[in-house]
Amino acid sequence: ALALVALMLLPGLALADGDPASDMLLAQNVFYPFSPSVSNLLQAQLNGETAAATRAHFPIKVALIASPVDLGVIPSLFGKPQNYADFLDQEISFLGKQPLLVVMAAGYGVQGVTAKTKLAAVALKRPAGKTSNALTTAAIAAVAALAAASGHPLNGVPGVPGSGSTGSGGSSSTVIVAVLAAVAVVVAAGLIVLRRRHPGRPAPRRG
Repeated sequence: ALALVALMLLPGLALADGDPASDMLLAQNVFYPFSPSVSNLLQAQLNGETAAATRAHFPIKVALIASPVDLGVIPSLFGKPQNYADFLDQEISFLGKQPLLVVMAAGYGVQGVTAKTKLAAVALKRPAGKTSNALTTAAIAAVAALAAASGHPLNGVPGVPGSGSTGSGGSSSTVIVAVLAAVAVVVAAGLIVLRRRHPGRPAPRRG
């Protein structure tokens, strides 16, 4: 119901403040940069992760800002993720206070989180690049880290590092199993060779 009301209010809100993310985040969890567009795979991963965060009682909103255009009428806040997070929080918190993450090439801004979670945000590595995909990749890792720091770790989320799904943990387990299988094959082959080189003595004949 709230999402429906938000959608009805979007046109008026857009004219009122001219901040695209504050409008879009009323109806969805993630605001993506206008251009270049984010790959479908990364969008699916981040959308799934934020949905999982909501189920884990960490309903985070994420704004990815790749250029001043993404800020609408406030381009002066580009490159200032924490300042923009402070501004954006005021724009969307009338629906209720919730965790908020802003991702720019310059770093991260957060609002609506605990002091421990803020420290986790400070420790995050900056995005590896300035592209929309690079910001989305950084956001995927950031959301998982912030959720864990807040006491609401995410589990079983496809594409999310450390969630126990298709991340590095699963890959490592697969590699270990493959290595053990290879070792077993080598040992078995070695035993066969040894038996052929050193056959057992024939049993003595009786009488």
